[in-house]
Amino acid sequence: MSNYQKTLNDLLSLAIINKASDIHFTPNRRPILRIDGQLKPIDKQDPLLPEEVRSLVEIMLSKENYQKLLQQKELDFSYEINGKGRFRGNAYYQRGTISCALRFVSTKIRTIEELNLPPIFHLFARATQGFVLVTGPSSHGKSTTLAAVIDEVNHTRTDHVITIEDPIEYIFENDLAIIDQREVDIDTKSFENALRSTFRQDPDVIMVGEMRDAETIATAITAAETGHLVFATLHTNSASQTIHRIVDSFEGSQQMQIRAQLSGSLLAVVSQRLIPGAEGGMIPACEIMLNSPAVSNLIRENKIHEIPLIISTSIEDGMITLNQSIAHLVKNNKVKIEDAYNFSPNISELKELLKR
Repeated sequence: MSNYQKTLNDLLSLAIINKASDIHFTPNRRPILRIDGQLKPIDKQDPLLPEEVRSLVEIMLSKENYQKLLQQKELDFSYEINGKGRFRGNAYYQRGTISCALRFVSTKIRTIEELNLPPIFHLFARATQGFVLVTGPSSHGKSTTLAAVIDEVNHTRTDHVITIEDPIEYIFENDLAIIDQREVDIDTKSFENALRSTFRQDPDVIMVGEMRDAETIATAITAAETGHLVFATLHTNSASQTIHRIVDSFEGSQQMQIRAQLSGSLLAVVSQRLIPGAEGGMIPACEIMLNSPAVSNLIRENKIHEIPLIISTSIEDGMITLNQSIAHLVKNNKVKIEDAYNFSPNISELKELLKR
């Protein structure tokens, strides 16, 4: 084993032991861990020289991918360490040198309960048709949430599941279901190509790691319309913003048709945040929009700005705003009030909710 390989193994093992969500390799800085949302340098480690970072990254890549990094200046990849876990990585250039960010992906897929997700996620795992979107900022647990739902499908249904990812993160072991995991650039040329091909692969459930363009979005909606259960993620901050983002991805002449398709095929939009827990770890707060008749009409009639009011007044139907979710966590002593304010989209509204 080379010195660089040992250094890499030691650093990644340290990240796992310290329950870090991420580890950063940046030239002339100590390796840095993100623990419970906070960046913390590894004090006992010397700063990494540019050639050391480059060598650590080269170890994690195939020869082909390393050449691709040199040419394209950034690259997504995954790396596994001795059965302890996987890391989703992005290597990139900054100021002419290579840096790298790695996200830890546990080999164990946690359940909906273990992730403290709302029980309604069980209903999504039991659905037979429709479109479920899990949204939120980067690094707020969207992939982990979807993995929990897909794994519940795996253990409860005799279905064919196809995932399309870039890169593959959680590895599923077939149980009652058949799960085929396809990685962009390795198993398929693009999300769009893979998604279009699923129609000839007899899937029951499709999971799209990320919807990056109008063609992928349109194909996903069509898949949901034609009898499939489709899960996907988007980097949006709320249910209404998600609907706007989808519709605005299309030319004006197509938007009416997309709204009509979406109003019929959508099951739910969940917007998720991870908030530091009062006793450590990270706790999810979730805005949940279900596609009720009222929501469906608003989407079809292009009155998307009225959706938040429907969500806030439909708690009995299973919907909840992000502020209502955060207030519930504070009242149950799951998160501290100062952290709740940091993640609230409307602090004055949250203060009113906490008085009730």
